[in-house]
This record gives sequence, C-alpha cells and structure tokens, in this order.
Amino acid sequence: MTARKSAKPFKAPARAWQRMLSGRRLDILDPSPLDIEIEDIAHGLARVARWNGQTASLHAFSVAEHSLLVESIARRLKPGFPVRWCLAALLHDAPEYVIGDMISPFKAALGPEYKAIEHNLEQAIHLRFKLPASLPVGIARLIKKADRLSAYFEATQIAGFSREESDKHFLKPPADLKISLTPLSVAEAQIAFMDRFTVLNTALGESKST
Repeated sequence: MTARKSAKPFKAPARAWQRMLSGRRLDILDPSPLDIEIEDIAHGLARVARWNGQTASLHAFSVAEHSLLVESIARRLKPGFPVRWCLAALLHDAPEYVIGDMISPFKAALGPEYKAIEHNLEQAIHLRFKLPASLPVGIARLIKKADRLSAYFEATQIAGFSREESDKHFLKPPADLKISLTPLSVAEAQIAFMDRFTVLNTALGESKST
C-alpha cells in the first residue's frame, strides 16, 4: 500500500496593492484607472524627495515640484503646447506616488521588471485622466527633454553637482532658459500641484465641450 502524498498547504498570493488615503486600493502589479485619484497622486508626490533627499535646502525638492518644473519647461520649449500635453507633462512622474523616486543608475540596475511596473502604472494614470495610454513619440520626446533640462537645474542648484559634472551627465540648457529653484514645504508643493492640475484639467474639459 503506497502512502498518499500530503497536499501542499494553500499559500495566499502576496499582497500587491496599497491602500490610499482616499480609500482606494491600487494594485501595483495590475493597476486599474478606477482606483486612481488625483488627490492621492498630489499627496504622494509632494512627499517623495528627488535625489534621495540629498539636496542643500530647508525642504526636500519633491517630485510634485519637479513635475511642475517639467511642465513649465515644456511650455517654454514649445509655445502654444496643447493643454492635454501639458497635463501629460505634469503627470510624467505620477507613478512615483506609489513606487517612489529612484535615481537613474539604480533604475538601470533593477532592469526591465521595474520599467514594466512603471509603464503599467503610467498607462493606467493616462487613461484615468483621458490621455492616450501611450503618448505620441514627438510629445514623449519633448517631455523627456524638459525632464532632462529640469535635472540639470536641480543638479547644479540644489543637488551639489558642479557645472562640469552637470554638463557631462545632464542636458545643458540653452542660454535663454533661466530658472531659479526654491524648494517648497510639503503642504505648499501639494497645493501647487493640485492647483496646476485643476487649471489644466478644467481647460481640457472646456476645450472638449466647444
């Protein structure tokens, strides 16, 4: 008589969702646009520090402020930049409200799995706010250029990089692009991000109704 093999104990899958202050549960591995709220994004991004917090300032320079800066630079690079793409620029780092901000060398070390999670979150966020899941190539490139220019200003003004280092590692801005950074408190950054989102989202709604 052969002994019966004992059944393997049931193992529940690891939790992959995060509860937001809005009450939403966002599945980080399979995000639904229905579980995304702009208030949660603003709250989270205002509390995520750029440069791992290694900035010479009273307050950390938050991803919320970085997002505002990138959107502003995008408009300056392309006057008349359509509202919907301004919104896309403002939300370009929105996935970081749940996965945090990591410096580029660490992102590269993590490999394609991290990028896949970030990409899925970005697509869900875009759909939530009526943007294309994937941006047109030209728009994505312009936002990326604004992002790289933002990194130069942040690096030289608050993150301790010399001009020589920044010229080597970041995109050097044109001489006529002048920006001075003053990191905001968490509360100020959250309000500023929400205010800009409201302006853009309202303008987007009005443009679609005309």
